[in-house]
Amino acid sequence: MRFMMIAKATTDSENGVLPSSELFDAMARYNEELARAGVLVAAEGLHPSAGAIRISYPEPGGKPKVTDGPFTEAKELIAGFTLIEVKSREEAIEWAMRMPDPHGFGQGQIELHQVFEALELTSDPEALAKENEMRERVTRKPRA
Repeated sequence: MRFMMIAKATTDSENGVLPSSELFDAMARYNEELARAGVLVAAEGLHPSAGAIRISYPEPGGKPKVTDGPFTEAKELIAGFTLIEVKSREEAIEWAMRMPDPHGFGQGQIELHQVFEALELTSDPEALAKENEMRERVTRKPRA
């Protein structure tokens, strides 16, 4: 089971305030612990929404709309994510509870979302084979 731990944005993260060296070190130790346990898939921090782009679909079947950041509600935005692969929801919660406060000032908030697996979305054998083939290519292919 894969889960995404989403570190919610704060006014500081949206203003480009970088983590302290202590917080950076704590997060590095946490990510190393995830890696040693064999559950870490990815972990990344995100730039503030001032440099982000939102694509919305205001009408069914209509043309997408592009909106440049910044976006106003910091509490609705994300500042980073960690993707883990674990055996259960309980294990995902245990790992999330061990994450250091993502912003270090008692403002941190983490959302934990389970990632859909292809079998949950379709039972079509052809679609599943294509999905598996694509995932194998992605994990094998070195980036240019």
